[in-house]
Amino acid sequence: MIATRNAGLTRLAAFLPHMADDYATRRNYDLGVHSVVSRLSPFLRRRLITESEVVLAALGQHGLPPAAKFIDEVVWRSYFKGWLELRPSIWRDYCDGIASDLVGLDLARRKTYDDVLNARSAIACMDAWVVELTTTGYLHNHARLWFASIWVFSLGLPWRLGADFFLQHLLDGDPASDTLGWRWVAGLHTPGKTYQARADNIATFTNGRLAPDPAQIAPRYPAPAEPDGLPQPRALRDIFAPNPKLPTLLLITEEDCAAPPVDLAALNIRAVVAVTASHLRSPTGLSQHVAAFETAALRDTTRRLGVADAPIIVANDPDALIAQAHHAGATQIVTSFVPTGPLQDWLMAAMPRIAAAGLCLAEWRRPWDDMIWPDCTAGFFKVKKNIPSYLAMAGLLPAFDAQKDTK
Repeated sequence: MIATRNAGLTRLAAFLPHMADDYATRRNYDLGVHSVVSRLSPFLRRRLITESEVVLAALGQHGLPPAAKFIDEVVWRSYFKGWLELRPSIWRDYCDGIASDLVGLDLARRKTYDDVLNARSAIACMDAWVVELTTTGYLHNHARLWFASIWVFSLGLPWRLGADFFLQHLLDGDPASDTLGWRWVAGLHTPGKTYQARADNIATFTNGRLAPDPAQIAPRYPAPAEPDGLPQPRALRDIFAPNPKLPTLLLITEEDCAAPPVDLAALNIRAVVAVTASHLRSPTGLSQHVAAFETAALRDTTRRLGVADAPIIVANDPDALIAQAHHAGATQIVTSFVPTGPLQDWLMAAMPRIAAAGLCLAEWRRPWDDMIWPDCTAGFFKVKKNIPSYLAMAGLLPAFDAQKDTK
């Protein structure tokens, strides 16, 4: 998979005819070749293509009722990001828990953990999914649910270690979707509601390609507990808007590789720098597929901005970023909003040194996020029922209205 905007647009165009009935009726089938799902998620995760343009394409081709299921799934990603943004302590607890979960494994479960990660669990479907994930950077969404359920309820492994494994390897790995997807399976996202994998369901939705022994994947362990319950949602993090008068370093991250929703010509941009941060996803390693995809996406973005030779630094010592700003004569760093996750952790930890170096940080947040995220206070239903309103506010419904008379 090529990490460029053009590649994302090509994939979008190819899948466009299948966004209605084909997707709604066949999206849960994991046929190995993944022809019934869009495979747009790695591009959407980095906004090489944006949610609004994907939704607009679906509306223009099919109209709202036929494409509703596909649009729901696009909005799900925004819902998870908003939900975590309103409860950042969930991310901190996840990060803090990985090390303790590893230490807490007894010898038997440590062996199980190692066997699964090395595709020698003796559960054929789990081993097949591990091989696919580690070699391609992708798993069908239904397979992700099955895998997580077997991991938690059949093998008794900590959910955070499974989420960490996915985040290391998924090209579309996103702190919100990954963490909250695993929590949803384990019954932590919606307390008391778990997802249980069944052998007959796996066989049905793989057309018999995978047919596990029911005894091997039977649930043996209870759902994990969350002693303190869910935290209450907070307000979205405050941001400082760019000051057009200040000499500016434009910072590009994998959080947003789309054209900025602000007028760059109105900013006093002295230099453009990109930063790689995917190595911060996990304390236990990172797939080279993920690292290469991130770097290629960043390079494609700087090329589209007309600065193909822009430096790409690594999010380690913040002095590298400070040095780039000072070299450019910048006093302001401007970037797209950095949501809850490892890059935000790094950037917030670096802020005292950035400020001490005479630099301020400004961000923009996309209207799509500002529109949806405040509603992500509970389950998805609150967001789902508002989708027509979101589409109208985003100016996308005229495409649907134009199609409505032809249906």
